[in-house]
Amino acid sequence: MRKVKLQIQMSIDGYVARPNGEADWMTWNPDDQFLQFINSLIDSSDTILLGRKMADGFVSHWENTFRNNPDNLFAKKMVDIPKVVFTKTLDKSTWNNTTLAKGNLADEIANLKKQNGKDIIVYGGAGFVSSLIKEGLIDEYHLIVNPVAIGNGMSIFKLLDRTQKFSPIQSKLYPGGKVVLSYKPNND
Repeated sequence: MRKVKLQIQMSIDGYVARPNGEADWMTWNPDDQFLQFINSLIDSSDTILLGRKMADGFVSHWENTFRNNPDNLFAKKMVDIPKVVFTKTLDKSTWNNTTLAKGNLADEIANLKKQNGKDIIVYGGAGFVSSLIKEGLIDEYHLIVNPVAIGNGMSIFKLLDRTQKFSPIQSKLYPGGKVVLSYKPNND
């Protein structure tokens, strides 16, 4: 069965965005090892999950990046991989290569996991990811910790109503300063 993998940037104090969703605090000093890790996650996936609030900026960013630089292979991957946007408000997708999921979150994820294919990667946003975490729908967490504290912002663990324990998969400090902490949830 396919796995749902979360890849998300966060500050050292545990926030994934500023209070209004700004991501201007993220550091970007990629090194070859970090880029290889990011590529390995996306290459092991053939579906991207997004919340409605994040979808517009995400899809347009990668389409513009690819349009302006067709040699950018990562941007091409991001444009080419089918995306599923979870929404309660939209009736029609205006984005290329994107479908809408409007049903029960757990049922929609279960149906996606049953399909043939590679794993499924989640990029966000914060509210959507919080809902996935609360429902226990993420199989692997890949938390990319930036060497910055922002003091206040959006947390992805705010909806938990119980303690969630995890088992480590790996942790790695990359030369550019980011640390990736990878975990799987203990479901006991």
